[in-house]
Amino acid sequence: MKKRLFPLFYLLLTLNSQINAQAPPGGTTSIATFTAGMERNTGFMTYYWDAKKGKVWLEIDKFDTEFLYYPTLAQGVGSNDIGLDRGRLGQEHIVKFQRSGPKILLIEPNYAYRAITSDQLERRAVEESFAKSVHAGFDIAAEESGKALVDLTPFLMQDAVGAVQAITRTKQGSFKFDPLRSAMYLPRTKSFPQNTEFETIITITGENPGGYLREVVPTPTAVTMHQHHSFVQLPDAGYKSRAFDPRIGYGGIEYFDYATPVSQPIMKRYISRHRLEKKDPSAAVSEAVKPIVYYLDPGTPEPIRSALMEGTAWWNQAFEAAGYKDAFQVKLLPADADPMDVRYNLVQWVHRSTRGWSYGGSIIDPRTGEIIKGKVTLGSLRVRQDYLIAQGLVGDFSGITTSSADPMMQMSLDRLRQLAAHEVGHTLGLPHNYIASTQNRASVMDYPTMVAKVKGASIDLSDAYAKGIGDYDKWSIRYGYEQFPTGVDEKQSLNKIVTDMHKAGLTFLTDQDARPEGSSHPGTHLWDNGANAVDELKRVSDVRRIALATFSDKKIPAGAPMATLEEVLVPMYMFHRYQVESAAKVVGGQTYTNALRGDGQAVMSTVPAQEQKRALDALLTTIDPAFLALPKSIIALIPPRPFRYDPNPREVFKRRTGITFDPMAAPEAAAGMTLQMLFNPERVSRLVDQSAMDPTQVSLESMLDQLLAATWYKADPADGYQAEVKRLTDKLLLQRMIDLAGNQEVASQVRAIALLKLSEMKSKLKVPYETPKLAAHHLFALDQIRRTEGNIADVRPTSAQAPPDGAPIDPGQEWLSPDCDWKP
Repeated sequence: MKKRLFPLFYLLLTLNSQINAQAPPGGTTSIATFTAGMERNTGFMTYYWDAKKGKVWLEIDKFDTEFLYYPTLAQGVGSNDIGLDRGRLGQEHIVKFQRSGPKILLIEPNYAYRAITSDQLERRAVEESFAKSVHAGFDIAAEESGKALVDLTPFLMQDAVGAVQAITRTKQGSFKFDPLRSAMYLPRTKSFPQNTEFETIITITGENPGGYLREVVPTPTAVTMHQHHSFVQLPDAGYKSRAFDPRIGYGGIEYFDYATPVSQPIMKRYISRHRLEKKDPSAAVSEAVKPIVYYLDPGTPEPIRSALMEGTAWWNQAFEAAGYKDAFQVKLLPADADPMDVRYNLVQWVHRSTRGWSYGGSIIDPRTGEIIKGKVTLGSLRVRQDYLIAQGLVGDFSGITTSSADPMMQMSLDRLRQLAAHEVGHTLGLPHNYIASTQNRASVMDYPTMVAKVKGASIDLSDAYAKGIGDYDKWSIRYGYEQFPTGVDEKQSLNKIVTDMHKAGLTFLTDQDARPEGSSHPGTHLWDNGANAVDELKRVSDVRRIALATFSDKKIPAGAPMATLEEVLVPMYMFHRYQVESAAKVVGGQTYTNALRGDGQAVMSTVPAQEQKRALDALLTTIDPAFLALPKSIIALIPPRPFRYDPNPREVFKRRTGITFDPMAAPEAAAGMTLQMLFNPERVSRLVDQSAMDPTQVSLESMLDQLLAATWYKADPADGYQAEVKRLTDKLLLQRMIDLAGNQEVASQVRAIALLKLSEMKSKLKVPYETPKLAAHHLFALDQIRRTEGNIADVRPTSAQAPPDGAPIDPGQEWLSPDCDWKP
């Protein structure tokens, strides 16, 4: 009996010895034992896939070591309006794993507040003054040799990019994350040497889905997308941050440094840029130690693919100006490369249900501003909008075949080259420069519209878009990337770059100067051209006149429904829209620079009175009935829409006539647009201020007098249609004046002047009336004015029809807002 028990006892003793050898102190299961039978993946971080339970287990071998975490939307929703696009980058976070007993926390330090000092106690005082963020907590499931294993799955199974918030913000229903319809996606879950990637299939469910969702989701109560989580190794300490200068544009990082002497600014600002170093720092021109390489999505079709690669490659011209040889390159993404690998800067081709924005964003090191990965998202339908505009300008489908040689496609490809350069420029660190279009197309970071030139009775698009990088772009890349020889004072050298740029006649102004409707600088605007806003409005109006005069059924291919002519007509009729906005900024306008004390730049001045008056005269021509009335030959070409050809409401004029084309809709949209710009609350307030300081300047009173003289106090045209257009414009002006009188946000003197002009208007309306139409017109006005004398809130005007959407015809959205085209 003893002989039988001895082998069993020896076996149990041996097994116990092996288990104790693997288990850490305390008897916790070892990682090797716990993960037996699981798929092990090594790389930047090691993880295990438990196929039976559908879980991801992360092996943590470094505690209190910072790395970068950011989420991405790998597969999107397909709606420009919601903004949940394929490739959308989330916010990056510096995080670290920190252990506390049996629990591990994923902690984000607060890098917005620092003390750059060797004094540990001073640094600790700042650290303890501001909150951190804990992104997740984990229970330790197994450990060995200083490593711990945690269940990462709950952290991955979340709406990390904020899809629920985006749908709520765009009023598309009430949704929530559904864990039962979400799971890991293994084909895109992998580990690389510098980053580890996890992808999940995420479903959010809800009720009352809005129109945007119903357009793009097969069952809109269940929205499924792919979200991606990236854990990335932070760069080494070899990168040197570069100071920001407001006179030349760069995005970047900023933080409070509490170790700063009291006499110096506590806020520190540095630019964002890729790491780039010369092989030979002493050489005027040198190859780079590691070139900046951008990879194009191979899913992009030709000839678009070649155009995007060419436009992206333009940036090498700027890096050559900064002293580098072949330091910026563009290639097609290799078939075996994963676009999620942090080592690849990517230009991605994205599809949506409607035309939409393109984006340029970067993943940066929040500690230093170093760009780790550039990511461009280009919307595929944008090129079709550009082609549509070219179609209206020069299209003739009487016998041509569409090819890359035809002027419409050529203009569209030229536009794509510029678009690619623009969005890649954002990923190099550059913001918009909206004054560049007034400085001889100095930057691809502006929003230029096509330059259509009048040649006799036709339009020429051969120079529609600039070809190549702009002069300003070369200066900006020099500022951000030029490497200075050892011993050279970097601060002085950077300042010299900026002052030399100014000597060349180039400056920088960006979104805050251009986007607000009431902004004052006449040179900063989106989609304008020309050195002078007023002259360019006149030139653009000539192009519009010819486009409308030559508009015919040949603008669409044979076999296309005639009703679809309206989509081509809209950008032709509204061709002046952006130049109107630019010229309106001359009225009450101010020119200025981002001057520094002592740099010699002009600081600020009011636009001369003569130029403001010239702008007002030019704008008045855009509300003249002859300008606004559509040619009757065009109206006769557009029937109601045929079955199953419902229009996108953004691409056609709003109408009050049911399914039939409304000949008053286009004039209402155009006249309303001009008046909206002139009556901007900030603009009219500036008119009061500037005339108080300089009586020769345009005043609010004089502007209203000119508007009334061009409308209510002017006789109706003989043509019945134009007369009705004039009466429509009259009413739009009346409503703007009433709105101004009742606007409690403007200065009280603005309201007082508006009430004065309404009172004068009441006494000047004609009695007796010449025609029943004029009688009705004046009686309506008198009734509206009398209502303002009682309770202005009693005025019940007809809401003015908004023009069809214009943007995006070129790159970009509001900077640093939820619909931004640039994430610095």
